[in-house]
Amino acid sequence: MSVFGKSWGHKITGEVHMHGKLVDVSTIPRAIDAGLAYVTEDRKQLGLVLNNNIMHNTTLANLNAVASSGVINDHMERKVATDYRSKLRIRSHSIYQEAVNLSGGNQQKVVLSKWLFTTPEVLILDEPTRGIDVGAKYEIYTIINQLAAEGKGILMISSEMPELLGTCDRIYVMNEGRIVAELSKAEASQESIMRAIMRSGEKH
Repeated sequence: MSVFGKSWGHKITGEVHMHGKLVDVSTIPRAIDAGLAYVTEDRKQLGLVLNNNIMHNTTLANLNAVASSGVINDHMERKVATDYRSKLRIRSHSIYQEAVNLSGGNQQKVVLSKWLFTTPEVLILDEPTRGIDVGAKYEIYTIINQLAAEGKGILMISSEMPELLGTCDRIYVMNEGRIVAELSKAEASQESIMRAIMRSGEKH
């Protein structure tokens, strides 16, 4: 969240580079314009407007793309929401169903739709499968793999080790806000990750 528009924390320092160039991520709109997107771990509080429908939640982060002269084009908004509902296989009665009435997995797909509609280059996923059933987890993993295959940069933050080992090409282990190990897919295992955590704990 600190990288994504400094939306968390104080006295944040550092630089963000994409394609070797410095990018401005000092506010959330600027971070979005730079090609970043952030799927929060708390979809109910921070990811969705629960009493609003799928359509409005889908376009919320990129309203300019469905508006002309500041006025939302209803037809365009419906088309975008319908396309993402189909593409991400969101199970609902219609795009007018309120987000609060969806299952956890389908709520997460709506959050993903919202950020994919901003056409990000780098997608930060914070605990992307927390609180959803096994079937929905598989579908989310499929979407993540598809995005990676399309050339999107995916940064996944997860407390589920099997999830990281099964999906990531590279794993960074962090302790107290610092990177303490970098492991390739070939090097990564539960044992090597735990060793890195234990070693960093001893140093502190």
